Amino acid sequence: MAKEFSLESRTVPAVETKYRRITGEFPPPESVEIIQKLAKYEPRAMAGQPPVVWDRAQGFQVYDKSGNQWIDWSSGVVVTNAGHSHPKVVEAIVKQATTGILHNYCFPQERRAELVEKLAGLLPDPLKKVFLLTTGSETIECAIKLCRTHGVKVGGRAKHLIVSFEKSFHGRTMGSQQAGGTPALKEWIVNLDKGFIQVPFPDGYRTPDVTFDHFMRCLSEAGVDASNIAGVVMETFPGATAGLAPVDFVQKLRQWCTSHKILYVADEVQAGFGRTGKMWGFEHYGVVPDLVGFGKGISGSLPLSALAGPAHIMDLHPPGSMSSTHTGNPVCCAATMASIDVIVEEKLVENAARLGKILIEGLRALKPRFDYIGAVDGVGLVAAVNIVKPGTKDPDSEMAWEIVRRSIEKGLLMFTPVGFGGAAVKICPPLVITEEALREGLAVLEEAMVEAAAAAHAQPQEVLA
Repeated sequence: MAKEFSLESRTVPAVETKYRRITGEFPPPESVEIIQKLAKYEPRAMAGQPPVVWDRAQGFQVYDKSGNQWIDWSSGVVVTNAGHSHPKVVEAIVKQATTGILHNYCFPQERRAELVEKLAGLLPDPLKKVFLLTTGSETIECAIKLCRTHGVKVGGRAKHLIVSFEKSFHGRTMGSQQAGGTPALKEWIVNLDKGFIQVPFPDGYRTPDVTFDHFMRCLSEAGVDASNIAGVVMETFPGATAGLAPVDFVQKLRQWCTSHKILYVADEVQAGFGRTGKMWGFEHYGVVPDLVGFGKGISGSLPLSALAGPAHIMDLHPPGSMSSTHTGNPVCCAATMASIDVIVEEKLVENAARLGKILIEGLRALKPRFDYIGAVDGVGLVAAVNIVKPGTKDPDSEMAWEIVRRSIEKGLLMFTPVGFGGAAVKICPPLVITEEALREGLAVLEEAMVEAAAAAHAQPQEVLA
């Protein structure tokens, strides 16, 4: 288990740069009071993030009330692709909230009509039907429902299995967690649905065999036949890390799904809207999924998500059978349309592609210096540094925690380590970040890693010329 962040205020070195400011006491007493109030009235499950109490956020910066300022490498958990509090997004929210309607369930309304049309225009054929929801979990739940409904239609009730990948994250509701690949998150379910099957994700690190033949062998060893599979659900990159699967693997998977009338579902909740350097993460593979779920960065602010697919799949259920109370909330729709406009007009997809190369190259340059870096994954402006015990592939959550803690105390904001063993330091700045700020963040991370190594009596290795 990783250590918890201390709430005892202590003196840390003061920092003052163009993008960072740490006043010298962290966490400040004002923040501790707020965190303690949350702990008193919220369940323990809400705790665990670093003791940074957000007061305001703008662009790629986060501020607290005590005068501290951070470069944000969290994006509020991969949400604020268009940047925090973008003026155009704020304006759209205020306008809709003050001159329009706040909520209308599924009754027809103009903002929803405009948004589904806009989203359909961003998606390739035949993904032209869009179902608006509120969370990423909901999109996966609906995808599972459609996969099984379609499976019954084309192959009878035996065609109901859902195949997904180990270490994947698809949400926190019952269906989405069973599709997810982390066993610890599913312990509460007790009686797991045997219709969910996980196979290794071809990451090339913990699963060295990245061939499609290996995928087929895993299915065979699990006693699974293609005739029983309704859908394959795959994140563009594993949510807890950030590595793409081989293009050849995904293309063969897509062809195999098509030939066996299996729906291929792309989970783009974290990967969509420019995060990977392309508008849609699945573009990296040169494939078009049968269904695609997306959220988080879609609005850059308010809760909205969506599932898209072709009419013959999306229309399988009759009216009212897949509605959601807050589906297409007009204020959320207004925020989303403004966020998409910002992403397109300010060329944030291109910015993610350009700066992503700098980010990944900078992180990979650190690997030879630190024997506790097991692997560096990344694409566009999302990356993960997997921290391990030297000489092994065993996760070292305490070292990962130490790196994050020291980074935050220097003015670089990240969330608690995630992934296998809680040892992946994940990096996902808003897509509006500048090259200057990104490079400063890399320098801060390196400082934190050097200090963490020294504290653990594991000095950085010298790089031989």
